[in-house]
Amino acid sequence: MSLTTDPAELVAWYAEMGITEALDDATHDHFAADEPASAAPRPRPTLPPRAGQAPALVARPNAAAATAPEDATVSARVLAREAATLDELKQALARFEGCALKATAKNLVFADGTPEGRVMIVGEAPGADEDRIGLPFVGRSGQLLDRMLAAIGLDRKTDVYIANLLPWRPPGNRTPTPQEVAICLPFIQRQIQLADPDILICIGGPSALGLLGLTGILASRGKWLEYDTGTRRIRAMATLHPAYLLRQPLQKRLAWRDMRALRAALDAAGSSEPGGTARVE
Repeated sequence: MSLTTDPAELVAWYAEMGITEALDDATHDHFAADEPASAAPRPRPTLPPRAGQAPALVARPNAAAATAPEDATVSARVLAREAATLDELKQALARFEGCALKATAKNLVFADGTPEGRVMIVGEAPGADEDRIGLPFVGRSGQLLDRMLAAIGLDRKTDVYIANLLPWRPPGNRTPTPQEVAICLPFIQRQIQLADPDILICIGGPSALGLLGLTGILASRGKWLEYDTGTRRIRAMATLHPAYLLRQPLQKRLAWRDMRALRAALDAAGSSEPGGTARVE
């Protein structure tokens, strides 16, 4: 190496060779215990970065770091279990900081309709319109859902209770991750238990998987199952999401069969609501 080498380049070369400490002119026996144990260690000199190289980042504790997923799930279970009413559950969700989706969402989307309704509908997660307004199923999908319900004589405000598997919108309307579902699951399970419907309708694949354990929505839709609320067993069925029906209009015939099955179940149980016969368009 030339004696005229730039000092910064020389230090960088030392760093590449694994030399990370600078020595002074006096020799020292680093193995001798000639310093008291309480003596403060000498600070290591900081090597300057190479030309064009960004300085190394130093990791520092972040007080606002997200809660570990396992801890968040445990916290969610505790908060959900302690909520004695739907209002208390909504307040618990508003306080909950364990789901990262809360940081990117505009609003908590808890529920719509009436908890006294015999039917509870659980979708996937809020979309852009739902996130903006703070209510589930209010966009184009919600308008189609309203028509589907009206076709069998049900009104969303007076006959059904509507919620979502996740109460916060995933960025870009992406599908919720398994971790996000696991964290939020205790809240929707408690919401179903407190609402205590006679029939649970899971709309879309994520809802059917999260609550009923069903995979492949096209193959599993329209089949009656039992859902254990924790206090009793109720009838449950999965059906296609209105957003999917908007993209695949020919599949509305399958959704119509599911709606007719729901109507028949209500009538068989002695419902006094009038049955609808109009087809969903």
